[in-house]
Amino acid sequence: MSAKPRISKGTRDFLPGDVQKREYIFGVMRSIFRKYGYQAIETPSIELTSTLMGKYGDEGDRLIFRILNSGEKVTKADIEALKNNRLAQFVNSISEKALRYDLTVPFARFVAQHQNDLSFPFKRYQIQSVWRSDRPQHGRYQEFTQCDIDVVGSDSLLYEVECIQIFDEVLTSLKLPGFAIKINNRKILSGIAQKSGADDHLITIVTAIDKLDKIGEQGVISELKQKNVPISAINILQPLLTFSGSNAEKMKRMWDFLEGSEIGMSGMNELQQVLDHISELGLYRGRLEFDMTLARGLNYYTGAIFEVTVDDVKMGSICGGGRYDDLTAQFGLKDVSGIGISFGADRIYDVLNELDLFPNTTESSISYLLLNFGGEDMISSLELAQKIRQKGIDCELYPSKAKIQKQFKYADARKARFVIMIGEEERDSESITLKNMETGIQENINRQAFLDKL
Repeated sequence: MSAKPRISKGTRDFLPGDVQKREYIFGVMRSIFRKYGYQAIETPSIELTSTLMGKYGDEGDRLIFRILNSGEKVTKADIEALKNNRLAQFVNSISEKALRYDLTVPFARFVAQHQNDLSFPFKRYQIQSVWRSDRPQHGRYQEFTQCDIDVVGSDSLLYEVECIQIFDEVLTSLKLPGFAIKINNRKILSGIAQKSGADDHLITIVTAIDKLDKIGEQGVISELKQKNVPISAINILQPLLTFSGSNAEKMKRMWDFLEGSEIGMSGMNELQQVLDHISELGLYRGRLEFDMTLARGLNYYTGAIFEVTVDDVKMGSICGGGRYDDLTAQFGLKDVSGIGISFGADRIYDVLNELDLFPNTTESSISYLLLNFGGEDMISSLELAQKIRQKGIDCELYPSKAKIQKQFKYADARKARFVIMIGEEERDSESITLKNMETGIQENINRQAFLDKL
């Protein structure tokens, strides 16, 4: 029996119309990335497991798609580790490679490996697929496309400002009606842990706070208790999970709370400079919001962190990123600061679909469809099709002599803008009959005059 055609959960096929919409998104991003001086690179889909593991925290590491060794390498499996229940050691012995979890860690490896070929600060953009062994749900896929920009080799806060501007310009160009660019600083979170008397629980606190939108305030409190964060620290943290107000009001409260914490005040100073610059420059449609509860679960962030959410859409963040100092040191290149942001193309696609924001030009369509009447008429149509394409314009000749009704039905299915007919009369008079499929208007035009106007 033949197998039922299906795909793995968390993945998707894209029909021609879907691909055109995705290319529209990518095209907007590429043009803006290049405008700010970013250069395109690509890295392999498969990385060494050792490159990826340990960079995303325990929860992130569990979502990495591992690739089983093949051939003779299978015989090198550490069976003793399996017998003694050392599962992590056993898994490492049977899986030397993995699908990339994001584009940032492979980029850090890329920079360290090619450091002698790059000029610093190095600004790159990258649009490629990543994979995560996550539970599929609305807006969350196991294979998805990330669109990243990163700068390495500078700790200037001007790049934080630039990242915010690019968030704003890309999403405004995609016609999103309103969105919040949320910003925080990991140093502020470190200061909060310090002031709460829970320095040694920083990662636990960050991981729990990062889930606030999903599990709520009480869920965060419960997780902190389960992870043995002192009750005294939780009592100090809890009021910070819900306070609101303008950026200025929230900043004032945090200045007061973090007084005496050197690392916390350092984060506040960095954040204040970024807020001041954006206030002076202005944004198009985006709103820059200080969000103390923004944590970003990835362990490699060290400074500013970002997330972007769309107004009135039930979906999580569609963009994110932040400052990471010395990530390249894990690959032998020390003292190189970096900052990067990522656009979740698949979530942005879903939002544009939901809000009906794709322009009509992204529909799967063709400019000209030439009908096929067979014989010499077909030869004339084939020659005209070649001349149209030489003008750089898309067209298609129906492949066989079929009933006119069938050919027009195909033209409708292809969303052809115009249909061209060359029969005996048109062939003899060196003309064409051109039908506008939107208006239904049909006219006879001299063939050369038609080509001259293209």
